[in-house]
Amino acid sequence: MFGWFKRKQVETRSSGSGYTSEIMAARQSYISSASGIGELTATVQSCVSLWEGGFALADVQGTDLLTRHTMALLARSVALRGEAVFLITGDGLVPCSDWDLSTRNGIPRAYRLSISEAGGGRRETALAGEVLHIRTGADTVAPWTGQAPLRRAALSANLLDEVETALRDVYRDSPLGSLIVPMPEGSSDDMATMRAAFRGRRGSTLVVEGVAQATAAGMNPQLNKSPDHLSPDLSKSMTKETLGAAQDALCGAFGVLPGLFNRATTGPMVREAQRHLAGWTLQPIAMLLAEEATEKLGAEIMIDTLRPLQAFDAGGRARALSTIVQALATAKAAGIDAGEVNTALTLVNWGESDKAA
Repeated sequence: MFGWFKRKQVETRSSGSGYTSEIMAARQSYISSASGIGELTATVQSCVSLWEGGFALADVQGTDLLTRHTMALLARSVALRGEAVFLITGDGLVPCSDWDLSTRNGIPRAYRLSISEAGGGRRETALAGEVLHIRTGADTVAPWTGQAPLRRAALSANLLDEVETALRDVYRDSPLGSLIVPMPEGSSDDMATMRAAFRGRRGSTLVVEGVAQATAAGMNPQLNKSPDHLSPDLSKSMTKETLGAAQDALCGAFGVLPGLFNRATTGPMVREAQRHLAGWTLQPIAMLLAEEATEKLGAEIMIDTLRPLQAFDAGGRARALSTIVQALATAKAAGIDAGEVNTALTLVNWGESDKAA
């Protein structure tokens, strides 16, 4: 009769994906933002929006699966998580909210995916060839996992979050514009009524004192002493400089030149910032995506973010084209054949097979 004590109890645990994982991820996201990840700051969201816009405008050749909506989702995921995973289906690429995987030699072999739905998520298992997985900032310790720019620059993100949080608290709680003004002596009832009239009126007189107390404090009205201001002097804390330095550091982490957000920025600076963002940040990620998509989708795929963003000097390109056309016309007039012209162009990295890129 006591045989039921010998039965083995099978304990079921969470596999790392599903409802429990989504709740933990949401909680972790809340805690990390409060502790200084900085995802809620306007600086970070501006940089993420630039990534989204750059990928949404990109020219994609070789496939119809990488739609502009998919490219924007991918860019945001890569910017905030350092990686993005999409399940390849007959209907297109399906974004995955969570995943775990198995590897061999550091290369993913199989995935267990969580896919969000309006009525509740579902889980699927897929081989690596059925999954599009983009990673940036990967480490040799875990090459199958990407790292977001905020994680790679956590100190700057914490600084920006702390400064913006402090400024928010100052403007929310500090008695900005409030004064301590001496008043003529009166009855206790009159003084209480006067204090009650000013209580809670931010920007008005906050505390009322009698002349005797003000004189003892060195604020005798007859000596032309000015009232005491209660507004905090933030300039002594170098708040503006610290906030600007943190914002510039995070812009640099996202590949955005800080001068792009300067109110004195001119047209040439905007063009250079676009070229820097597209050339050193967006296009390398696009090439990683093109390589992954070429391997998984079975077609030669090319993604270009430079031309749609107009990330080049239009005037300089026009002058270069004019020079090239003039050089070709001169070569043709001199009777130089095409092979010799290509050899000359190769010397300046303009000819075929110049190995410049």
